[in-house]
Amino acid sequence: MTGLRKRLSEEKGFSLMPRAMAISSSSCKLPLVAVCQVTSTPDKQQNFKTCAELVREAARLGACLAFLPEAFDFIARDPAETLRLSEPLGGKLLEEYTQLARECGLWLSLGGFHERGRDWEQTQKIYNCHVLLNSKGAVVATYRKTHLCDVEIPGQGPMCESNSTMPGPSLESPVSTPAGKIGLAVCYDMRFPELSLALAQAGAEILTYPSAFGSVTGPAHWEVLLRARAIETQCYVVAAAQCGRHHEKRASYGHSMVVDPWGTVVARCSEGPGLCLAQINLNYLRQLRQHLPVFQHRRPDLYGNLGHPLS
Repeated sequence: MTGLRKRLSEEKGFSLMPRAMAISSSSCKLPLVAVCQVTSTPDKQQNFKTCAELVREAARLGACLAFLPEAFDFIARDPAETLRLSEPLGGKLLEEYTQLARECGLWLSLGGFHERGRDWEQTQKIYNCHVLLNSKGAVVATYRKTHLCDVEIPGQGPMCESNSTMPGPSLESPVSTPAGKIGLAVCYDMRFPELSLALAQAGAEILTYPSAFGSVTGPAHWEVLLRARAIETQCYVVAAAQCGRHHEKRASYGHSMVVDPWGTVVARCSEGPGLCLAQINLNYLRQLRQHLPVFQHRRPDLYGNLGHPLS
């Protein structure tokens, strides 16, 4: 791959090497995104204050879009508390975020809102809903997590998301934003490459995986999965994560990051709350896809329509 790297570098200064976070005069027109990392608790108002502080900082630094992690609204101690704290999309908490988007003038990716859907009265279960707001505070897309995390990891404790959550019925077509076309997913979805392939073939340029990875799966799988999804789809991957100890029963890994289409981690947080910034260079993405046209080389005649485009 050294030859491809050299060839692209010689074309108009294009480089596949990791990009510095400092914004130079030559790259100031590239859209800037902010990835926020928090430690949610059962206290919804305190969680909002923490998220709002990071979003305002992102706006001050010039970001056009801020990404919040799964369960940005709260992380409860048990399924009963999760259901009690949940709200509909038209509830008080989401209204606070719509006002925040308008105040700051930037888009918000709200990954993993505990949503009481229209079937709440019948099911008494919620949806893990990824909500995308524009800079005017309008909801432009919602995606309800389709792959629920029912696992039992030694050393991390069991998780049965389906105890309180319903799986979403469908994928959401990629959405045009100031940073590029975004494909929506949530956390455990990243383990299913068919989803990311479907979003990429439907036009996604950025895949986003708001997450709350645990202390065992985090070090082992987090970065590997995110880089794999970026490489195989030739998309930017943005993953805002929960971090630290939420309460006596649960802790999260952190290490929010942005991966470019070459698979390079171009921005990351560490273990504590905060944010990181990355520029999205769609020209870089398009040239990479031109020189390494993997989607033109796929053979669905051999292995079926895995990750077929959305209708």
